[in-house]
Amino acid sequence: MQVRLDSEEAQVAFGEALGQVLQGRGRVYLEGELGAGKTTLTRGILRAYGHQGAVKSPTYTLVEPYELGSQRIYHLDLYRLSDPEELEFIGGRDVLADDAICIIEWPSRGEGWLPVPDLRLVLEVADPGRLVSLAAGSEQGERILTSLQRQLSNASKLSSDQLESGVIQWK
Repeated sequence: MQVRLDSEEAQVAFGEALGQVLQGRGRVYLEGELGAGKTTLTRGILRAYGHQGAVKSPTYTLVEPYELGSQRIYHLDLYRLSDPEELEFIGGRDVLADDAICIIEWPSRGEGWLPVPDLRLVLEVADPGRLVSLAAGSEQGERILTSLQRQLSNASKLSSDQLESGVIQWK
């Protein structure tokens, strides 16, 4: 599935829709170049659970935990990781085993150590906005994608051209 996001606001709104269908659990891997909008999308996911503050990329801390009511969300940024084994030293095994949402930026830096994601998103700059490609990596990921597609279809009243092209335009 692909989604075209024409603005930062659309990216946050899409992240919020994704957060809603995650229903409080799942491993979401975000890939894309610097500035592609991984943290912006994460801000939307966090808003789905009531977070209204700023969201910064945990580039230096590697993990930023959020407690939003009874919901736990971990935002990891592995950009500065020099070896996937470093995840063991920061408590990565406990974070990934928690019944929570784990959003991981730069998952390729943890390759060989990280488990398969439920959902993998690849963000590309596509002026004026972003193109997001989504792929499921598990049965839970398939359910998430199905729910997300249904939610986006209802919210944006997709045209038959959009459905046929496989690219959902989110404005």
